[in-house]
Amino acid sequence: MPKIKSKSKTSKKSKKQTSKETSTLSLKEQLAQKRKAALARKELISLLTTATFGGLFVGVVLFFVGGIKAAVPGVLGIIIMSLSYKYPRQALYAFIIYVPVGGTITYYLGSSPILQLAKDAFYIPALIGLWQTCRKQGLPLIIPQGIKIPLYIVLGCSVLTLLFVNGGQQFNPPSVGLLEKAEKEIPLGMGILGLKVFLGYVPLIGCAYYLIRDKRDFLFLSRLQIVLILLCCVLGCIQYLLLLTGICQGTRGLEGNALFVTSLEARCYFGGALLYSPEEGVIRLPGTFVAPWQWAWFLISSTFFTFATGFTDPSIIWRLVGLGSLVTVFINAVISGQRIALALVPICFGILLLLTGQIGNLKRFIPIGIGLAIVLGIVMVTNPTVVQERTESFTGRWEASPPQDFIVQQFEENWKNVDGPLGSGLGRATNSARAMGKTKLVETYYPKVLFEVGIIGVLAFLGLVTSLTIMGFKTYRSIKNRNFRSYGAALWVFILFISYNTYYYPLDVDPVAVYYWFFAGVLFKLPELEKQDKEDANPEQKNKRKRLKTI
Repeated sequence: MPKIKSKSKTSKKSKKQTSKETSTLSLKEQLAQKRKAALARKELISLLTTATFGGLFVGVVLFFVGGIKAAVPGVLGIIIMSLSYKYPRQALYAFIIYVPVGGTITYYLGSSPILQLAKDAFYIPALIGLWQTCRKQGLPLIIPQGIKIPLYIVLGCSVLTLLFVNGGQQFNPPSVGLLEKAEKEIPLGMGILGLKVFLGYVPLIGCAYYLIRDKRDFLFLSRLQIVLILLCCVLGCIQYLLLLTGICQGTRGLEGNALFVTSLEARCYFGGALLYSPEEGVIRLPGTFVAPWQWAWFLISSTFFTFATGFTDPSIIWRLVGLGSLVTVFINAVISGQRIALALVPICFGILLLLTGQIGNLKRFIPIGIGLAIVLGIVMVTNPTVVQERTESFTGRWEASPPQDFIVQQFEENWKNVDGPLGSGLGRATNSARAMGKTKLVETYYPKVLFEVGIIGVLAFLGLVTSLTIMGFKTYRSIKNRNFRSYGAALWVFILFISYNTYYYPLDVDPVAVYYWFFAGVLFKLPELEKQDKEDANPEQKNKRKRLKTI
């Protein structure tokens, strides 16, 4: 008996000791966390102080050169870039938030050309910070590895065009006539800007891949995107109502050609230039973007993201929010006056139903389908004139200029006019490069690429997007988890659709130029998230893998 008592006493003592150890360990951890938080706060204050002083110095210089419109963006740019380099994770989230509202912010802050590039103040420093972290940890920035060779080929072709075509135009400009005046151009600057537009956002694949660390991050990102879409679509509806009720005048009351051309003077609180002449039956709304056609492609791309969340999110509340956002996308496709959105939003929805297999999931599809039909039916019944006008506008445009004929005509024209196999120079058909020299308006994507980098560059780029599409297909097909697989299927259909779309040039400008590469990175991360889910369910089978910890 006494021996048993001694054993019980020792066991109690050992329990007390372990509890003390755990309490002291937790205390140590708490102190360590406090020290870490204090250090982080100190670093932030130091960085903000340095960046603010540096920004003010640059701002003073810019003020004397270009006035207050150049000084304010300069100061903000220095501060934002400094913070983005130090905190790439937060910068990438800020980048994604800024993309759909950038047009509105630009015109609220004075429409300075510098503000058109403001989103890159988040992206480029964050990319540099991420690249340095990847180098330290021995991780690849280019994800997946299968696109590495096609990407290098495209980059090589582009560099050849930059050096030999743009370089030739810079150092050996074409001669002009006796009475003609040579245009002031910077072909190399145009080429660098053109290269940035052409391939500058490809690294977003790696950025998105490392931004998502686990399922929680993935859900946060997908839901954030849905909130942004819902916000922008609500603002788009408000913009239409303000014009409809006469609070905003639009282009009503103007004369001649002004009734049919988008105007920045007609701007209505959000976004940029618009056209609103209902008496002439023409409406082109920009939503929250700079131009109406950017708004159209935002609505088209949003169909994929709202569909994915609406059908796959584990929370029923967020599924309903996703489907509500999808309804607002449909409504804006009608009221915005954008023919391409009116045509492609329902077509993309139908393609998604078929290719993702959701049409076969009757338990989920039937209630959702009935709900969407009722809401859209109410909208159509209450606004029959609007629906009729948009339908007639679409059919009239199709009959006057069928898209397939327009694309063929663009290919033929640029095939005849391109300077050589390396193209006519990077940036020569890029709108954002027009400040550097004379540019040509090419309204379809692959003819535009043909004009800039020639037939070799077109084939190389097609090889890149084809590799990305094939790898995306293999990735989503390898996923077993139903929700991840359905979300991945929606993203793959988006990649497939944009990769071979040549009507207009969405891959050149916001938001598709960002979303295409960024959400490709999200797709390639899904198998990793599925593995993490399995590891969480079976901790014994957990494998140690290299992961980026600092972003």
